[in-house]
Amino acid sequence: MVTGGPIDVLTGDYLAELTMAILARKEMKHPGAGFAGQFLEHIEGVLGRCLDDDIKIVVNAGGLNPQALAGAVTEAAAIIGRSVRIATITGDDLMDRMEELRTELRHTVTGKTFAELGTPLTANAYLGGWGIAAALGSGADIVITGRVSDASLVVGPAAWHHGWAKDDWDALAGAVAAGHIIECGAQATGGNYAFFQEVSGIPGFPIAEVARDGSAVITKHPGTGGLVSVGTVTAQLLYEIGDPDYLNPDVIARLDTATLEQEAQDRVRVSGVRGKAPPTTTKVAATALAGYRNSMTFLIGGLDVEAKAEMALTGLWATLGGSDQFAATDIRLIRSDHANPPSHAASFAYLKVTVVDPDPAKVGRRFSNAVVEQVLSSYPGLTLSTPPGDASPMLEYWPSLVAQPAAVVTMGDESFEVAPPPGQPLPAATETRQDAPELPDDPDLVEAPLGRLLGARSGDKGGDANVGVWARNQEAYEWMRRYLTVVTLRDLIPEARDLQVERYEMPNLLAVNFVLRGYLGDGVASSNQLDPQAKGLGEYLRAKIVPIPEHLLAS
Repeated sequence: MVTGGPIDVLTGDYLAELTMAILARKEMKHPGAGFAGQFLEHIEGVLGRCLDDDIKIVVNAGGLNPQALAGAVTEAAAIIGRSVRIATITGDDLMDRMEELRTELRHTVTGKTFAELGTPLTANAYLGGWGIAAALGSGADIVITGRVSDASLVVGPAAWHHGWAKDDWDALAGAVAAGHIIECGAQATGGNYAFFQEVSGIPGFPIAEVARDGSAVITKHPGTGGLVSVGTVTAQLLYEIGDPDYLNPDVIARLDTATLEQEAQDRVRVSGVRGKAPPTTTKVAATALAGYRNSMTFLIGGLDVEAKAEMALTGLWATLGGSDQFAATDIRLIRSDHANPPSHAASFAYLKVTVVDPDPAKVGRRFSNAVVEQVLSSYPGLTLSTPPGDASPMLEYWPSLVAQPAAVVTMGDESFEVAPPPGQPLPAATETRQDAPELPDDPDLVEAPLGRLLGARSGDKGGDANVGVWARNQEAYEWMRRYLTVVTLRDLIPEARDLQVERYEMPNLLAVNFVLRGYLGDGVASSNQLDPQAKGLGEYLRAKIVPIPEHLLAS
């Protein structure tokens, strides 16, 4: 990014939802190490060039300890004989308010109080971009933050560069859209793209050229691989969103007002995004140690798979003294076996057994060794896909809302607070369609995978999952919006039949977004699903065979 062409700001998003918990455990073992150490590796070869070319660096790699990372960067600069002005952004860490918050905060889905959480590890509020803007305005070469919203890494520099006011809602909303598009790196340039056959080479990283009015061009450096198209940008706009009113600490960005235009090869203009005042509250990401778990997987080949699975479980629970001794168990029989299998590998199904308990000894080697003991005394052909192992900590992700705190900017020995923007009460959720399909009679129907016509991108939001589906022309969109209702989605994804499903139409993007509440249980680290972050949910949906007008497939 630094040597491939001109840029003003080098930015990177280092914090996924569970990263703070991982950093907390790292900090416990090595005090002062609660930051993303990869950042030091990433800037090792470019720090001097960034200082020479006045390229600002803005990252949230500070994690739980921005000051410690700032010290490490200062030392790295000294090694190459340079001095650097570093600002840190804090104010997000709420652990010192734990006693106050234990009864005040409630889970945004279950309504449980924070007091019902397990052993708390972290609690961080999502800050906006105004602390970053103030730090850059004070002369910082590098800004290192803790937990800020992902898009804030773009909003802050853009607001500083263009001199925006805190109530320039439309400009800020455009920057949020641009930040959301580039926050996951190469996902905007062809990575994880539904129509991946159109992508050549290893995708380069994206660039957002943000204009004074908040519109932006998404592009990449010349000579890098991948693709920047209306499709790749649409896919990323739909990633991990809910209501098209995309909540951020600085502004509510109405993503359904965005207009995308292929300006040139690998250049997509994003314009027209409207904004409005943000909520007075912001998201809190709390994490806790929720116990320990262990998983073992039996391979079951050949005939009578279900009977063999039952035999394996009967023997296992007899060896352990019953399944009810664990706080929770999860049994998943994955029928990947084929009748008249064309190969040995194609004959196998998988029986995954997971146990959870507060006591690590109960779910550690005692459990995995008991699984191994079944090998010579159970169903024919029993083999295991994993060796016996010990228990691992199970981290729980716990989202809530809190009044927006001020960002604290520190440069050297000086610190000052930056207040959040004026806000409004959290808006009510948009009503969604729950009805059955309303399709005209069409004799032109053929059975085909949904993905032959539509693209999709999916992801996780705590225990919820989203799947955004888009069409590549207006006619296909009109068919999709009539066909792909909540009723149809529940038929296509039976795992969602008993869940609350929200549906949002986004005609500017030729897209429909679905939010599946509780699809991932308690979320990422607590989920026992094979796809715990729902990254493959969109591809699962695209693989479903449905009746599609034949002329749409040919267009």
